[in-house]
Amino acid sequence: MKKLIVTVLAAALTLTACGSGSDSASPALHVGTLSDAPPNIFLKDGNYTGFDNELLKAIAAKQNLKLEFAATDFSALLGQVASGRYDIASSAIAQTDERKKTVDFSAAYDFETMSIQAEQGTPVTDEKALAGKRVAVIQATVGDHWLGTTVPTAQAVRFPDYAAALTALKTGAVDAYILDQSIAEKNVTDNPSAKLVVVKSFVTDVPHGFAVKKGNTELLGKIDAGLKQVISDGTWLKLHQQFLPTAPVPAGFQG
Repeated sequence: MKKLIVTVLAAALTLTACGSGSDSASPALHVGTLSDAPPNIFLKDGNYTGFDNELLKAIAAKQNLKLEFAATDFSALLGQVASGRYDIASSAIAQTDERKKTVDFSAAYDFETMSIQAEQGTPVTDEKALAGKRVAVIQATVGDHWLGTTVPTAQAVRFPDYAAALTALKTGAVDAYILDQSIAEKNVTDNPSAKLVVVKSFVTDVPHGFAVKKGNTELLGKIDAGLKQVISDGTWLKLHQQFLPTAPVPAGFQG
């Protein structure tokens, strides 16, 4: 009987030891992102990559967090975080007052730089020339807001994702396209036959952040702590140079 009791206790202790504090028992965090917006967020060889996603992976490694990525439409992303479908949103998301009503944001990890894109030979030379034109924007983005407030006489043509907006520009369905500078520059490189140009770029003071469900202070604290770590050890700068070599490096991010 004593031998049986000892055996049972030993088995119980073994099970307890295996389950307590084990990283393998930690559930993965579900990350909502995009598949078609390089160089910030895109899918390549089955891997969700780009500056934002690789930065989040580096943060997760510092904080022992597990991540699982899935693609969605940008217009639905923050609502899906608010509802709990995703734990984190990673999509070069500009932190606006309106969005802060829906989700909580991490500390800033970059700032919004926008561009006006068109085809070569376009009469569009700056924002004033957008008046009366059909202009593509990604629904609910800073570009969408900027067009509506800066050029209210332009006809905003809203798209759920970057690929659809780019197709509209290349086929002549729209006269111009407002989007992140880094994505606009990559559109030029990746679509030589389309003869696209970046007409004008402008830096904003709107910070980018990872979004989490309101009130999830524990996760937000880990993301912010990991962000400090990857900035201080030079990982942030390395990823920025890899994915966004022409974009300005904000003060305080040099490591």
